[in-house]
Amino acid sequence: MLAATMVGGVGPAGAQPIETSAQNAFVLDDTTGTIILAKDADVPIVPGSMAKLMTLELVFQAIEEGRLSLDDELLVSEYAWRKGGAPSRTSTMFASVNSNVRLEDLLRGIMVQNANDACIAIAEAMAGSEAAFAVMMNERGRELGLQQSSFINSTGLPGADDEQTRMSVRDLVTLARHVIRQYPQLYRYFSEPEFTWNKIRQLNKNPLIGLSIGVDGMFAGYDEQGGGYGMVASAVQDDQRIIAAIHGLASGNQRENEMQKLLAWGFRSFDKVTLFQGGESVGEVGVYGGEEGWVALAGRDPIRILVPKGAKSKLRARIVYDGPLRAPVEQGQSVGVLQVMNDEELISEVPLFATQSIDVGPLYSRALDAVYELMVGLIHTGVDAATGK
Repeated sequence: MLAATMVGGVGPAGAQPIETSAQNAFVLDDTTGTIILAKDADVPIVPGSMAKLMTLELVFQAIEEGRLSLDDELLVSEYAWRKGGAPSRTSTMFASVNSNVRLEDLLRGIMVQNANDACIAIAEAMAGSEAAFAVMMNERGRELGLQQSSFINSTGLPGADDEQTRMSVRDLVTLARHVIRQYPQLYRYFSEPEFTWNKIRQLNKNPLIGLSIGVDGMFAGYDEQGGGYGMVASAVQDDQRIIAAIHGLASGNQRENEMQKLLAWGFRSFDKVTLFQGGESVGEVGVYGGEEGWVALAGRDPIRILVPKGAKSKLRARIVYDGPLRAPVEQGQSVGVLQVMNDEELISEVPLFATQSIDVGPLYSRALDAVYELMVGLIHTGVDAATGK
């Protein structure tokens, strides 16, 4: 079932669009959920080390649920050492073969040094093998709504016969936002400027850490088969967080310059607009078989978006939900989402909840609803902005 409500006249807005040399780009304001740039955002790309975000999510979840502890010591197997350690000539924390390393140190090795040996040691500890861990990565990715992602290992390195992990830049930002929001106490390791372990001092491999743009974490990546350089990054300025992913740049320097340009543009070029207060009715949808025929929907928090500065935005919004909505309905029940559009471009999607409970109606009411449904099939209701019906 689909219901649409128009939102208009929110005041001046409309920054000059920005051009990016990235082949793929997705930039999101974290607080409002506003998409401020999307360019081929759903095309699967080879993320390289950016895929390590999925490895981190799985281990962060295990720590949060008590299945792992930061003090646990994990084995660095010969396979982990050869594939991701010193012999591999890839990013490594130089863990010794058959050594035991604290999980906290392995995480810092990944988040500061992109350490492949640390990723493989964690994968083997959690699943028994990298192949089994990749199955877990794919299952968890589906749970988190990553629609264009498929994982073959814990590191993002090419597999046998040049098999590759794939992700879209939208999926990268979706995953990054989840990690930042769900695991803030673990995310903080990303911003460490350096990490010394086993008497080896290494600087953070993220070249944007510590710069004035405010980047506090995430990964750079590279497609060894010619897809170019990429990066997923998160930055904070004045309590505003922007998360961005780019891919398909010609060099590391171009990647870093492009990310700084997009983040700076995101911070300076938009105004925040409140569309609805938290708990304020956004609109109503029909209830099939209920003691009342309609239920109001609202967001839990204020619904805000970013709109570009400088011109009039053409904002509209619609409630999207599966229908018909059947009684009983519980107060606080998730019903659908509010999709906010600027012209024809989707810029935000916010979950909506029922503001009241609706019990099952009397038999005659349900009979009338059944007759109506039989006559018209699935109901598609247009919602007028003024009446909400």
